[in-house]
Amino acid sequence: MNHSQFLISGFLRPPFYNGVGRQINQLQRLTIKFCKSHGGSKGMRDFIENDLVNFAKENQSVVVYVKPRRHRSPVIVAEYLNGDRRWMSAQNRNQEEILKWLSLLSLQAGDTEPIRYRKNWHTDCPSIQGPWTSFTHKNPAFNNVVYPDKDLGKPLNMPETATEKLLRLVQEQKKE
Repeated sequence: MNHSQFLISGFLRPPFYNGVGRQINQLQRLTIKFCKSHGGSKGMRDFIENDLVNFAKENQSVVVYVKPRRHRSPVIVAEYLNGDRRWMSAQNRNQEEILKWLSLLSLQAGDTEPIRYRKNWHTDCPSIQGPWTSFTHKNPAFNNVVYPDKDLGKPLNMPETATEKLLRLVQEQKKE
């Protein structure tokens, strides 16, 4: 049975015009839930005491909520601009691991679920030649050229300048 039949299909799309004009951080909100007395929350408490302020200063576009709750394991909930939510358990993780996970969550776009990409076009007879590149019809002798090369660096179809004509005439007169 084909595994791709069970994947959600969709088109490739950039997240909210990212890269058009400027980089937009896709992480919108972080909720850090922890227990003040639970042993598994020690790393989370250390992170909150030592690194949370620096993380918030580095990621000013992210709203960070800290929510203490009794007798529960620590949890990180990340909410993105496209509406996706990522839930991650931070049970028995140390301060450095939590900082690494938060930096990873801040760099992601939210849609990390596997997706079967669909194409915008369809053909009944696909090409067997492969994709065209700018090197498809080039002379193979160019593979061994050491660059910069004077002959290949000359512009194509350029008329001879007056200076070049004079130099050529002087060379011809010297030969005579």
